[in-house]
Amino acid sequence: MAPSTSSTSKRTLYRLTGVAPTADAMFDVLDPERLAAVDAELAFPEERLGVPALLVTGSFEQQVASWCSEINRTTGCAVSRPVNRSAGLLMLAVDGEVYAIGYDQGFRLVPDRVKDRRFGLGFVIRRVDPAQIRDLVSHTPGGGRTDITLVPGGTPVWSLGVQEHAQIVRRLGGRLEGIELTIAQDSRTKITSVEGGTGLRMRLGVDAEDLVADIRAIARVLRDEAPSPELEFVEHIVPVKDDDLVGRLKQRLDDMLGEPPDGRITVAVPSDHWDDYAAAQAFGTRVNSPEAYLTDDFCLEYVLNRARVQRPGTRFAALRDGTVSLYSHTRAEKGDVIRTSQVLRWIEAQVALGARRFFLLDGHWYEIGEAYLETIRSQVERLITSAPSVDLPAWALGDRERDYNESVPDLRPGYVCFDRDNVRTTLHRGNGVEICDLLSPDNVLVMVKRAKGSDALSHLFGQAVVAVQTLLHSPDAMDGFARKVAAARPGRALPDGFRPSKVVFAILLKSGTDLTPDTLFPFSQVTLVQTAKMLEAWGVAVEVIGIQATAVPPSRAGIRRLAA
Repeated sequence: MAPSTSSTSKRTLYRLTGVAPTADAMFDVLDPERLAAVDAELAFPEERLGVPALLVTGSFEQQVASWCSEINRTTGCAVSRPVNRSAGLLMLAVDGEVYAIGYDQGFRLVPDRVKDRRFGLGFVIRRVDPAQIRDLVSHTPGGGRTDITLVPGGTPVWSLGVQEHAQIVRRLGGRLEGIELTIAQDSRTKITSVEGGTGLRMRLGVDAEDLVADIRAIARVLRDEAPSPELEFVEHIVPVKDDDLVGRLKQRLDDMLGEPPDGRITVAVPSDHWDDYAAAQAFGTRVNSPEAYLTDDFCLEYVLNRARVQRPGTRFAALRDGTVSLYSHTRAEKGDVIRTSQVLRWIEAQVALGARRFFLLDGHWYEIGEAYLETIRSQVERLITSAPSVDLPAWALGDRERDYNESVPDLRPGYVCFDRDNVRTTLHRGNGVEICDLLSPDNVLVMVKRAKGSDALSHLFGQAVVAVQTLLHSPDAMDGFARKVAAARPGRALPDGFRPSKVVFAILLKSGTDLTPDTLFPFSQVTLVQTAKMLEAWGVAVEVIGIQATAVPPSRAGIRRLAA
C-alpha cells in the first residue's frame, strides 16, 4: 500500500501535567501493566523530531473474540476469531511542556491522572468561530445530567441554550478560525473543524517539523490569546487549585459519604468514557473489596453502601483507590476489559462550605468564579434602568396582574392590553401564543409580572423568547397580531414589515420592593442575562423596569365605579 500523501491527519492531542520534559520521565509515568498488556516496544525518535520524545507501539490481542461463544450457542456453528487492535503512543516535549498523541488504541495508554483536563477546551474557546458551533457537551451539576448536541452544519453558540450559570461545558467543537497551522498550507481558505475537551482533536501535521510547529502554534494561542467574548463563560467555572480548600472539601465529602444518601451524590460518566460506556456490557466495581461487584450498569447504590461502612476519614480515599472496569462481554473476564478508572471519577457531588458551592466532577473540584458573578451583576445593572422608556402607572397592591394590565390603557392612552389575548398559529393551535401583556404607543412589547419568586420571572422571560421567536419566524402569527393591533387601535396599525425591536420586562417584586440588582432574585439574574443575550442576538433590545406599588389612586376608584 502506498503511503498517504496528505500533509495532515486528524488526531487527538493531550497536554500532560506534572511530567518532566524528558524521555525517561515520560516512560516513568506510563502504567507497566498496560505496557505489558500490549507487549510494548519502545523507540526514542528525538533526532527526527528535534525534541525529547518517546514512541510506544504494541497491540491489544485476544485469542478468541468475546462474541464467538455466544454465536456458537445461537447458530451451532463453531466460530473462533481473534481480536487484534494496534496501539501507538507518541509522547514529546515541546518548549518544556509534554504532549501525547494516540494512534488507534494508543490513547488508552495515557494515564488519566496526568491529563490536563482543560487543555482542549481552552484552545477551542479561543479559536473556534462562535457562530459555527457543531458539537457541545455540557453537564448540569446536581442531577448527573449530560447534554450532547451535534449540529453538523454549525450554529451560533447562543442558539444552543447553554445555561451559563448552571452548566459545565465539557467538550466544544466547531469551525476553526484562522491560525497558522499545517492544514492551511494547501489552501488558506480551507475549512477545518476542531473539538476540544480534555484532549484537542484536529488535523495536525504528519511530518516531524510540521507536527512540532502545530503544537507550538496551539501553545501560543493558549498562552497569548483571550477567549472569544461569546465563549468566555466556559472558563467561569474553573477547577479549585487551593490545596487547603481542596483538603476541606475532601473532608466534607468524607463526612457526607457516611450519611444516608440525600441526592447530593449522583452518577456522572467520565468525560472521556462516553463511547466505552455505550459499548460496555458489564461493569465491575471495587471499593475496598477483593472481589468486583458485577452489574450491567454503574451501580451508585453499591458505591455509597461500601463507602458508608468505611471508617471516618477513609471514605474519600476508598473511592479514590476503588476501581470501575468496563467489559465488552457479560462474562467479564480479564480479556474483555475495555477500560478501568477510579470510582471517584464516576460520581458527582455537591458540597457547600458556608455560602460557597462546589462540585466534584470527573475527580476535580469546581466553583463558580467570582469574575463570572461580577459579570452577571454588571449586565443586570445595564438591563435594569432607572429611566424607563415606557410610562407605566403604579400598581395597586390589592390588584391582580390581569386587573393591572387591563387598567393601563385607561390610565395611559395609546397602550393596548393583550393579556391572555393570544395569537393562534398553525403550530400553536390550542391556546395560542401570548405576544405581550401590553403594547406601548411606539410598538414596544411590554411583559408584566408580579413576582414572589424566581419561578414567575423564569416564566416571564420564557414568554418573551417564545413571543419574539414566533413573530420573527411565523408569518401567520405576525398577520394575526397585526390584525389584533389594528382592531384595538384604529388608525394606528403596525407598520408594514414590522418586527419587534424592543422588549421591556416590567416587574413588581413581592410586596412592592424596589427592583434593583440587589433585590432581583439571584437565579433570575442569570436567567435574565441569558434571555437578554438571546433576544439581543436576534436584534431585539431588552430593558427591565420596576413598577411602583401604591394604594388604589382616586382615578382608578372612579374607573371602577363607572365600570360597576
